[in-house]
This record gives sequence, structure tokens and C-alpha cells, in this order.
Amino acid sequence: MLTRPSERLTAELILFATTFIWSSTFIVLKWGIEELSPLLFLALRFTLAVALFALLFPAAVRRVTKDAFHHGAGLALFFTLGFVLQTVGLQYTTASKSAFITGLMVVFTPLIQYVWERRPPTRANLAGIAVVLTGLWLLTDPLAGGGLNRGDLLTFFCAVSFACYIVYMDLVSRRHEPLTLTFAQIAPTALYCWLGVALLETPRAAPTWVGISAIVYLAVAATIVTGFVMTRYQKETTPTRAVVIYTVEPVWTALMAAALLGERLGPAGIIGGGLILAGVLVSELAGNAKTVHSS
Repeated sequence: MLTRPSERLTAELILFATTFIWSSTFIVLKWGIEELSPLLFLALRFTLAVALFALLFPAAVRRVTKDAFHHGAGLALFFTLGFVLQTVGLQYTTASKSAFITGLMVVFTPLIQYVWERRPPTRANLAGIAVVLTGLWLLTDPLAGGGLNRGDLLTFFCAVSFACYIVYMDLVSRRHEPLTLTFAQIAPTALYCWLGVALLETPRAAPTWVGISAIVYLAVAATIVTGFVMTRYQKETTPTRAVVIYTVEPVWTALMAAALLGERLGPAGIIGGGLILAGVLVSELAGNAKTVHSS
């Protein structure tokens, strides 16, 4: 089924707004892992999300089919792997380098989409990606953290995993009701995180109200809400256009870090943020013009 330009624009604006929530997770997560070990924090976050989802949407939980749970488990595998690699990698690299390398999913997504779906990116998509990459480089200044290390390598595979998640979501989201598929991916994610705690980490926990509040916020806003939004609205656009929109996240993060953590955003960072927004507009407006012209 073809998506009308107005429907796609609405969906992309909602996805754009969601990046504001994602950007806040970097700061909240930073507060949270000061009191709990990273994988334990993730496990508690997703476990709480599962419990709250089941309480709020019991009918959707009952409607989960074997096929939906199978697809949800696949989504959860890419989702969890990306989070674990990013979190562990942050112990060995800087936040700026991590942000830039994670942003490379904007390159991997169209490549994976072409391999899995045989859908090549448009020239507008490629132009938008080029502008976004330039902006990401200026915004995060990855070379400031020194040479490459194992944290950078882990984060590289994190970007690949998130790109796989975005493309796989495009493949399966049309087959299931959004709330049902949201639960079907959150539940396995919690299980995978607990396996990570058991196999990869010595748990550390001394939570105060800050750590507990961080878990609750990430479980509700950054898991249930954003999970539903991606499942419901990403299918109205293409994976390549979606990932270009998602790269706005570091811009919001930089602004929040400046406001809440006192981190300074220099001239290069301001230019980089502007280029990221410009790259989104290039991909968005050129794509919409083409769609309207051909309709």
C-alpha cells in the first residue's frame, strides 16, 4: 500500500519529535549508571517497561501471536545488541566519538536496505546523508578523543546493529498491530539484557531517587512511547529517510548537555548542528517534491 505524501509528512514529523526524547536518554543514562552498573540498569529499565506495558495494555499483550513474537525477538536482538555495544563501548571511548560513530548508522541503513530489500537510496537521500555526516563530524569532533580504540570498534558494530534494527522494522512492522509488536520486542529485550548481566557483568547497585527516576523515565518515555512511535509511524516512510531524521538526536543532545551539564557547544558544533538539520531538510523536501510530482 502506497503512503500518501501528507501521511508520510505527518509520520516523519512525529519521528522527528521523538528524537527529542531519545536525546534526553544520554543525560538520564549518564546519571543512572553512576548508581547502577550499565547492563543491570538496562535490564531493570526494560523489565519495568514490560510490567508497565502489560498493566496499561493487557489486550495488546493477549493478542501477541507466535509470528509477532518471532519478529519481535528479531527486532529485540538488534535493539539489545546496539544498546549493549554502545554502553560497554562508552567505558573505553569519549562521548563525542561514540555519538559520531553511532551516527554512522545513517550510512549503514541504506546499504542494508539495498541488500535486504533491493531498494536503492535516491539521490536526495544520498545528498542528505553527505550533509548529515559532515554535520555529525563538526558537532561531535571525534578526533578530539585521540586514536581508535576497542570502544570505537564496539560502537561501530553498535551502529551496524541499530541500522539492521531500522531496516528489519521496515520489513515486519506492516504485518502486525503496533501495540502488539511493541510488546513483542520489549519483552525479549528485557530477557536479553538479563542474560547480558549474567554473562558479561558484575552487577553494581546503590540507587537513590535519581537512579530510580532514571529507570522509570527511560522505561516509560524512551521505551514504551518511542517503541510504539517507531512501530506505528516508521512504516509510513523509508528506512533511509527515517535514519536521516534520527540523526537530529545529537543536536538535541548537545543543546541539553549545554543547558543541564554545562558543556560548551563551540562554533564548529553550532555549524554541525545546522548542517544536520539541513541534511534532514534536503532528504525530506526533495523526497516529498518527487512524490508529489509523481502522484
